[in-house]
Amino acid sequence: MGGRAPWLQIAMKLRFPIAGGDFLRAGEGSSRLMRTLQQLGIDGGLVRRICIVAYELEMNVAIHAESGELAVQITPSSVTLVCKDRGLGIPNLELAMQEGYSTASQEARELGFGAGMGLPNIRRSADTLEIDSAPGQGTTITATINL
Repeated sequence: MGGRAPWLQIAMKLRFPIAGGDFLRAGEGSSRLMRTLQQLGIDGGLVRRICIVAYELEMNVAIHAESGELAVQITPSSVTLVCKDRGLGIPNLELAMQEGYSTASQEARELGFGAGMGLPNIRRSADTLEIDSAPGQGTTITATINL
């Protein structure tokens, strides 16, 4: 079967709250999303790309923000992930998109997170990517993967 779930005729919406600093639970939303996508019969390669994006979005909130939410809309033609956080925002988006650049705390780094691959991994895995961020205003990231 290809990427489409032919019997999915309407949009399905999912929401996953994310707590800043909660490294133990970050990733639960992407795991639940993976199970849902598999149950819908979506191609495994597409499920992998979607879940990479979801996981990186969750981890970015856990590492850099007070809290946030990942909203997912699944339609017969695409999966759109919108992550809104209540954080400090991204002061230099161009720099943040470079592999290896990170502003993660020492605590996050000691736990093995914050290697500066989150946004580059999202950019590689998504078909479209929009980032709206300003210092002190939080960040909204919208990524779409076509089915």
